[in-house]
Amino acid sequence: MSSSVVVAGIDCGTNSIRLKVARVDEHGMEDIVPRMLRVVRLGEDVDTTHRFAPQALQRTYAAAEEFARVLAEHKVDGIRFVATSATRDADNRDEFEREITRILGVTPEVIPGTEEAALSFLGATSVVPRKDLQPPYLVVDLGGGSTELVLGEDGTEDSPTRVHSAYSMNIGSVRMTERHLHDDPPTDEQIREATRDIDDHIREAFAHVPVHRTGTIIGVSGTVTTMAALAMGLKKYDHRAVDGVRIGMDDAYAVDERFLRMSRAERSRFKTIHPGRIDVVGGGALVWNRVLFNVAQEVRHEGGRTLDSFVASEHGLLDGIVLDYGRRLGVARKIVA
Repeated sequence: MSSSVVVAGIDCGTNSIRLKVARVDEHGMEDIVPRMLRVVRLGEDVDTTHRFAPQALQRTYAAAEEFARVLAEHKVDGIRFVATSATRDADNRDEFEREITRILGVTPEVIPGTEEAALSFLGATSVVPRKDLQPPYLVVDLGGGSTELVLGEDGTEDSPTRVHSAYSMNIGSVRMTERHLHDDPPTDEQIREATRDIDDHIREAFAHVPVHRTGTIIGVSGTVTTMAALAMGLKKYDHRAVDGVRIGMDDAYAVDERFLRMSRAERSRFKTIHPGRIDVVGGGALVWNRVLFNVAQEVRHEGGRTLDSFVASEHGLLDGIVLDYGRRLGVARKIVA
């Protein structure tokens, strides 16, 4: 067997924080501690205050303490803690970084959107059955505070995870809900305002990413997989059933529209939706709906093709963090040896 390292990756986003521990070698990774997820809403009100709220910090620290107890049970060669959209925007992030370092013994890395995009692409494409999918792949990572579009792998490159272009948009489930969707359920005017905001960001992204080349859309993140599970009619969330499923665009549009316009009380009756997403999943569904629609339009108008489905993936940024860090740590150890 080839040499390997055991690494832990932590992805701290706007809505959730996640931990994964895996053994990594040049062939891939094998889970030791499968993904743990806690919805902490670190990005609560950051869009308007540009500061972490005290209660949001306490929720995140409690999750970090839980992760520390799990990590104490496993010998790891390294830990990488990655913080994304909310932390990029928070003026008081120094306090957050100090406390996380105290709890976990690792300094959080606040990465730019472009690196977040590249790692999401690596994680998503490292496990997809490429023989069944048409390249190039457009990976869409829809988070609480930002959404990344990453186009790569045109079928001719040596590296199957090569990124051609990427762009990070400051739109996400939490940000759009807090900025526009104030009523429960949201009003038609609030939805129109949010749609205009989202479409403005998408137009800017398309100036940087030639999405008309897209052969397959791969959607990652909790919003995407939740909406896929709802489109499938699952009574409760099943990550094995959702991972890799192909959903038709018409089905996606219908379920996005339906849950966007629901009240929170109505959404709470669906056990498919994580309780921590009940209040923001409508905002995420609207972002996802507009991304799918606009990409399909570009492919038809500029590429002369019809894009009638997307693939949902359980693998994204967290997998990319672990795989990338493990490979780099393994290479570094070989050089030292």
